[in-house]
Amino acid sequence: MTERAIPAVIKIGGSVLTGPKAYARAARWLARRWRQPDGLQSPLLAIVSAENGVTDRLLAEAQAIAPRPDPRALDLLWATGEQRSAALLALHLQAIGVPSCALNAHETGLHHSRGLLGVRTRHLRRALQSHAIVIVPGFLASTPSRSIVSLGRGGSDLSAVALAAALGARRCELIKDVPGYFTADPARETSAAHIPRIEIDEAIAMADSGCDLVQASALRAARRDRIELLIRTAGADARETIVTTQGEDHAICHEDDSRRAAVGA
Repeated sequence: MTERAIPAVIKIGGSVLTGPKAYARAARWLARRWRQPDGLQSPLLAIVSAENGVTDRLLAEAQAIAPRPDPRALDLLWATGEQRSAALLALHLQAIGVPSCALNAHETGLHHSRGLLGVRTRHLRRALQSHAIVIVPGFLASTPSRSIVSLGRGGSDLSAVALAAALGARRCELIKDVPGYFTADPARETSAAHIPRIEIDEAIAMADSGCDLVQASALRAARRDRIELLIRTAGADARETIVTTQGEDHAICHEDDSRRAAVGA
């Protein structure tokens, strides 16, 4: 991947991945994104969540054994959900002829230590140089001892923002089951109006008040690193919400091609 071939960073939420047909639809959608009509094909980085409902089912499975599961064991169990999603989506892309690969949680390069989330991008950049689409599990990072740690509910949003910043992307797309923010919950209020554009501080305030559309830590990371967020569906709904942000310059650790950011700040 050259300086000019900065990938499009796209996170696909678990509410979108609901079964085999949904994976196939997501693969076709990504393939269309890659095969741009102007012939300019930049690589895509897709960050995936566990399939809809899997994280809760794995938690229930753990609690049936131990009511208060060991956090390290629980994170290891949870990791199977995201990594399964990455593998299945890669297989669906390969089945339609798209050069793609899936990376595991360690290969993705996200690492967590002392409350800081960092990204080592060397392995990821190599994968992007040789594949049209690279799929990675969200929600997960590794520790200095090489164990797996989760990044909190909605943590795939944070994974996507951190990877976008580390790779030099100025925008991160979040594909969800709704086309962005509304004035109220559209599932409960039919009169809720779609919001096509919102400032990052307002989105953070909404997250702090209980709106779980985008993880609060991910929004704060986007504000800090000046990553514009585009929230949309992968379906026919043309609506979308752009979350605009301005912030301070982010620091990059050039010596090991990694970047670090506070988690939950």
